[in-house]
This record gives sequence, structure tokens and C-alpha cells, in this order.
Amino acid sequence: MLVMVLFFGSILTLVIKLGPVYLDDFTIQEAIESLEGTDDLSSMSPAAVRSLINKRLSVNNVRGFDAKNIEVEKDGDVVLIRVDYEVRNNLFRNVDTVIHFTHEYEMKGQ
Repeated sequence: MLVMVLFFGSILTLVIKLGPVYLDDFTIQEAIESLEGTDDLSSMSPAAVRSLINKRLSVNNVRGFDAKNIEVEKDGDVVLIRVDYEVRNNLFRNVDTVIHFTHEYEMKGQ
């Protein structure tokens, strides 16, 4: 009985600590994917694209994400966006988790 309580308590702790990280990543993906079809996306500077993404993330209450993790490259009308970041969380005492996310998008503006 005690083993089951410890097991389910551990699982619940992982869900509580790691769940919000994955929800934030999902929100980051949605914010970037929503750029598809944005007017004049291909004519925007990389800094402007990064700023637009950052505004969408702040509206969606994503905290702790640094816009420096977004790499924007332009190849003609195609805009390449790479997101590469990691999140570190403390589970308990000296036990931490490191979750690494990498996403790559290729899109065209209208």
C-alpha cells in the first residue's frame, strides 16, 4: 500500500512540475505557426519577426522564454525560423530535470 502511494505521489509530482513546461512549449509552437500567411512576413527583418513572436508569447502569458532562442533566417520569400531552448526545473532537493526543445519552421508571407 505504501509503495503504491509513493509511486502515484511521484507520478503526480512529475506531472505538476513538468506539465506547465510542455504547455508553454505547445503555446510557443502555436505562436510561431500562426505567423504562416502573415502579411509582409518575407519582407520583415529578423528582429521584427522575433519581436512579433515575442508579443504573441506575452499575450499568451509564456514567461521565462528568451527571444534570443529564436533564430530567423531569410532565403528569398521563404522565412526559416528555428527555436532551440531548454528548461531546467527543480524536482526536489538536488534532483533537477532538463527538457530540451527544438523546432524548425519554413514559411512564406503573403
